Amino acid sequence: MPRQPLYEQVIADVIASIKSGALQPGDKLPSISELCEQYKASPTPIRLALRLLDERGWIEVHQGKGSYVAMNPPR
Repeated sequence: MPRQPLYEQVIADVIASIKSGALQPGDKLPSISELCEQYKASPTPIRLALRLLDERGWIEVHQGKGSYVAMNPPR
């Protein structure tokens, strides 16, 4: 089975954490540099994952402040 792209793995992990309740609405996500370390990745796939999570309504990205779980994430 081919491995999924890293950004998809990050998206899946964040959504799973939100669905399980490990991340609650309003919680701050780790910084891009922390996520890079966690996934042993460059910032590019991490930024892509965060942008897509933002576009899909799971998180809200606040420039210069960080990324937070959306108040009403999709179910």
